[in-house]
Amino acid sequence: MKKLLANLLRQLGMLRFDFLVTKQDSFPQTPESDEEVILVESGAIQKWACFSCPGGCGERISLSLNPDRRPRWRIETDFWQRPSLHPSVHQQNECGCHFWVKKGQVYWCKDGQPETHIGKAK
Repeated sequence: MKKLLANLLRQLGMLRFDFLVTKQDSFPQTPESDEEVILVESGAIQKWACFSCPGGCGERISLSLNPDRRPRWRIETDFWQRPSLHPSVHQQNECGCHFWVKKGQVYWCKDGQPETHIGKAK
């Protein structure tokens, strides 16, 4: 219900986001939608954040949220389930995208290729 309302508010220009979080207890077997960050958690333990690269390369990004691993990221969600990821995401493959996700929106870093890729930044 909250996602439906969030999408309605986005269509009305009252809420901005590129991603919303969907929680599940196992690693996703199928690709997530382009507008979804899958938060894999077991109980209160956050394990993975999985989503498609916003640069349009189609790469599936899986970020470890395990505090005992390196590298690791932190994810926070707001009332609307918009994710904020810390630190930034820098693809080390051909894509080379470098971006932040804050309150569900993609913010491209300098030379993070927002204009050369099919980005979601709006």
